Amino acid sequence: MTTILLTYLRSEPAVYNLPIVPKDFDVPELLETERLRLRPLTIQDAVRDYDAVMTSEKRLRSVYDPGGDWPSGLTLEQNIIELGWHQTEFQLRTSFAYTVVSLDESEVMGCVYLYPTQRHPYDVEVTMWVRQSRVAEGLDQHLFETVEAWITDYWPFDDPAYPGRHISFADWRK
Repeated sequence: MTTILLTYLRSEPAVYNLPIVPKDFDVPELLETERLRLRPLTIQDAVRDYDAVMTSEKRLRSVYDPGGDWPSGLTLEQNIIELGWHQTEFQLRTSFAYTVVSLDESEVMGCVYLYPTQRHPYDVEVTMWVRQSRVAEGLDQHLFETVEAWITDYWPFDDPAYPGRHISFADWRK
């Protein structure tokens, strides 16, 4: 994600350094279903997150970077830096990155990201992915339905955008 994130940050206005939720909003630390757990992504997840990313290169490229080569060449060190960035943004409330893990925490199964946006009429950009080995069992759809309900029921956003779901990434990036 480093290449994508840095490109994103260079192209977006400074307003993206502001909190995206009200000061009094209680940011959730955990969401569980019978199949998965979401919790804040931290540098402690780096090795298992790196494994999830690198074993899902083709899928991630098709989801986030069609025609590109990310995450080819991503190193563990770059991944640690990226996760540190996500962890800092979470603490600052400027964006939120959650790791998707198995209930016993033995496997990172994907990630969920909530980013600010100024694209009208949306007030937040929500993206997510699951590792390639979990797609066939329907985990991607389960994660999307879970997160969509969670955003609607809990978060203070009126018009979340789901690039890659309700709108294509190609159209979103125009």
